[in-house]
Amino acid sequence: MEGVIEKAAVKRVIAALAEHGLTAEVKVLSDSARTAQEAASALGIEVGQIASSLIFKLPDGSALLIITSGRHRVDTDLVAKNLGIETLGRVDADYVKEKSGFSIGGVAPIGWTSPATILIDQALDDYEIVWAAAGHPHAVYPTTFAELVECTGAKPMIVGD
Repeated sequence: MEGVIEKAAVKRVIAALAEHGLTAEVKVLSDSARTAQEAASALGIEVGQIASSLIFKLPDGSALLIITSGRHRVDTDLVAKNLGIETLGRVDADYVKEKSGFSIGGVAPIGWTSPATILIDQALDDYEIVWAAAGHPHAVYPTTFAELVECTGAKPMIVGD
């Protein structure tokens, strides 16, 4: 997978890691990590250790990033209720790219090109190390629940089961 580290989106994640004083190294996987299961299999870890970045649209049109454990499906009704809104809007690939600066399959929780409301699945705190996308479907990096909260300003929440 030559050249993955040279991609602009991956470089943005590496810069964001450095900006937050983190020493995590981006790992390039030979297999795609587009889904939590693919990433977990490639890393030889539990699917729950994958910090998936899912994007929705809030009623005002702004982005909502939910960093969720790969072992969960986000309960959009529960999240909307907890946020005091009627519903979470679905988004397409263009919206994801416009708001985050990343393409679907490689959306990192850091290094975004525009602001977002960010929630984090409390289930990720069950693991010592979790892995997040690093700007490309073949790039991931190790982190922790605490680091993700600190770097993103995410609000911990139960987001599904």
